This record gives sequence, structure tokens and C-alpha cells, in this order.
Amino acid sequence: MRKTTADIDRRRRRRRRRIQVVVIYTAIAICLAWFFESQATTTVIFVRHAEKAALPADDPALSLAGQRRAAELARQLVDADVVPGVGVDAVYSTSYRRTADTAKPTADALGLPVLTYDASDTEEIVETILKEHKGKIILVVGHSNTVPEMIANMGASKNVPEIAESEYDNIYLVSVPWFGKTKTIRLRYGEPYLP
Repeated sequence: MRKTTADIDRRRRRRRRRIQVVVIYTAIAICLAWFFESQATTTVIFVRHAEKAALPADDPALSLAGQRRAAELARQLVDADVVPGVGVDAVYSTSYRRTADTAKPTADALGLPVLTYDASDTEEIVETILKEHKGKIILVVGHSNTVPEMIANMGASKNVPEIAESEYDNIYLVSVPWFGKTKTIRLRYGEPYLP
């Protein structure tokens, strides 16, 4: 049986349509994958700075206990980075020495810079994190009065307990999904707080 020109043209058109359908479905799949990846859960790890030295009173460094706690924080968060592509993606600290010194061991261990934010504008840092680090894991080192405020600003919980003046062992994990409810988990690390 001989193939006519019309048969050959028909087969070519069918083949082109199949290729077009495959290309369209592939493009749709890539767009959907990109969309869901860009909308992934953002996890923010909030900690208060570690124990501070008594002097100088205006901008103290960390005490020896604080240095040990900062090293323990780094150990905890670097150990969490054993799976490729999973781990802390950015580290934020206020410009105070005690917060920067708490953030530095973790940032150094992960090869990240310590990004500075304004302690008096907790809403701005939350907006920045949610906008620029969607789907990432971020460490934020703050203060006893700013950490609960930032967690509340993320919509995680309006009832974050006050952090006592001598309480340094809290780690708050705040998960902000692209869809659904923001959740908070409080963990402890280093020397335990004894009220």
C-alpha cells in the first residue's frame, strides 16, 4: 500500500500536535513546580542573645557563659545542616554587641554574613524575612523584649510568654507555610534557665 502525500501530511500534523501538547504540559509542570517551590514554608528560628557581661553597661559583650551558649547554638544549628540544601540560609542580628556575638559563631560555621536589623522596628525585619527569604530557614537573634514581639508580628502567637531578664535558653521555631496556619515551637538549649 502506497502512502499518499495527504497521509504523510496528516501524520506530520499529528506528530506536531503531540509535540506541542508535550511542550505545553511540560511548561505547565515547570511553572507549577516553580510556584510551589517559591511558596514553600519559611522557618524562622528566634533566639534571645546569650548571657551578657556586666560591663560596659551600655553595650556589653557576652560573658563566658554567653560565649558557651553561642557556641552551643552554632553546634545545634550546624548539625541541622547535614542534609544538602537544608539548614540555615541567613543570619540576622541587631547591631548590639551581645546579639552580634551570639549570631557570629553560627554564621561563621555556615559561611554566612551576619545581617543587621533595627531592633526598634520589629515589623520591618519580619516583612523583610517573609519577602526576601520565602521558603528558607532564617536565624534571628534579638532581645528579651523584641523576640516575643517579632513572633507575634509573624502571626504565630499573640501569647508568647515574657522572657525573664535572666532567661537565655529559649529557641522559638516559627513555621510560616504558604497556605495555612503559622505555628510556633519553643525548645531549650544550653544551660537551663532556673527562675
